[in-house]
Amino acid sequence: MSVEMDLYRAAVDLVQERYPYGWGGASAVRTSSGRILTSVAPDIKNDALALCVEVGAYLEAHKLDEAVTHSLCICRDDECSDFKILSPCGICQERLLYWGGNVLAAVTNPGNEVIFKSVRELQPFHWTGGDGGEP
Repeated sequence: MSVEMDLYRAAVDLVQERYPYGWGGASAVRTSSGRILTSVAPDIKNDALALCVEVGAYLEAHKLDEAVTHSLCICRDDECSDFKILSPCGICQERLLYWGGNVLAAVTNPGNEVIFKSVRELQPFHWTGGDGGEP
């Protein structure tokens, strides 16, 4: 199985375990050592405090001092629905840029295929390019 499909399977497995009924969302990231880390968003009462499902896995990678190489986020409407791949939001793209513009992120697409693009492709005009830095 490919890295991309390993991540997809890990995220699906987590949703099915954590959210057997109703809505479910999860993330899976791969680190430079080949480790797969998964996470879900915390349940909160105040939407202003919400975090993306990827944040837990990103923080775990920081704790382990490992670079993230791939990131994938999925959700489903309920246990009878297909999973949808969600591109990282702008904030998560900024989080991924910590590890460089070559980090690969799964992206939303019409066929709902498991397709990854580099963060550099997602943000070709990122502000870090203006100071000679590498987006």
